[in-house]
Amino acid sequence: MVDWAMRNRAEQSWRRTLITPEGVDLNLRLADAWQRLGAFLIDLLVMVGMLALLHLVLAIILSITGRSGREVSAILYLLGLFVLRNFYFILQEVGPRAATIGKRATGLRVVARSGERLTADRVIARNLMREIEFYLPVSFVIGDLARGEADWLLALGGIAWVLIFVLFPLFNRDRMRIGDLLAGTWVVRAPKRDLQGDVGNVWEGSPQFRFTDAQLDVYGVFELQTLEKVLRDSRPEAIVPVAGAIRRKIGMPDDGEGHDYAFLTAYYNAARARMERGLLFGKRKLDKYDTGSGTGG
Repeated sequence: MVDWAMRNRAEQSWRRTLITPEGVDLNLRLADAWQRLGAFLIDLLVMVGMLALLHLVLAIILSITGRSGREVSAILYLLGLFVLRNFYFILQEVGPRAATIGKRATGLRVVARSGERLTADRVIARNLMREIEFYLPVSFVIGDLARGEADWLLALGGIAWVLIFVLFPLFNRDRMRIGDLLAGTWVVRAPKRDLQGDVGNVWEGSPQFRFTDAQLDVYGVFELQTLEKVLRDSRPEAIVPVAGAIRRKIGMPDDGEGHDYAFLTAYYNAARARMERGLLFGKRKLDKYDTGSGTGG
């Protein structure tokens, strides 16, 4: 019992409450420092692979053009390095998944701590700080070593500088980088997205009730908040007609067993889970009349 209580407290210490503008409470789990480091290392490997591919392509071009193409190849290489260094993270995190290749591989994504949609200015701010945290000191150290001008005192200073920023998430409870602190972001564990289509994706609210994505997408945030109030009040005169209305709307027949409260609870839980996943991925459906944003994964 004691071990379970300790594990529960440890798990809760990683949980954060994020209230969306629609008033929905998303209970998120922060990424730990090792997950973030693993994601960053994967991204670095991807970037190195891209640079190697660019180098190979330019080498082929040089073999064809000879010396005449050397300056152009050098310019293209520097341009590719600049784009990769400055936009690899930004372009991926500003997208709907808010995650780089490394973050997707480790099941992470970036969210705004305010609960609002993750905006481009937040993404740019958190990633521009990486230039100061990592790229500049590493570039100086590697450049000095490559030129044979390494000042070991300066090299140790650069390594210490990088370690201070790399280890910074270990010394704050929200495991934030300096970039996260400035941009108002968290890196959290993201729910796995179902790759099946709406027809194959079935949600089980309870053993006797199963819902498809299409059935769960009928209503939006407003209707679910209303349904939550109906369930909380638990008045039979409201439960029965609401259950009937929802069944007719989603095309599900009444089982004739009087399981209206169980049906509504199952539908609410399944629809809320799908809606929360949609909100986490930046997709919102305000009410049943909102057809533009959707809540799907």
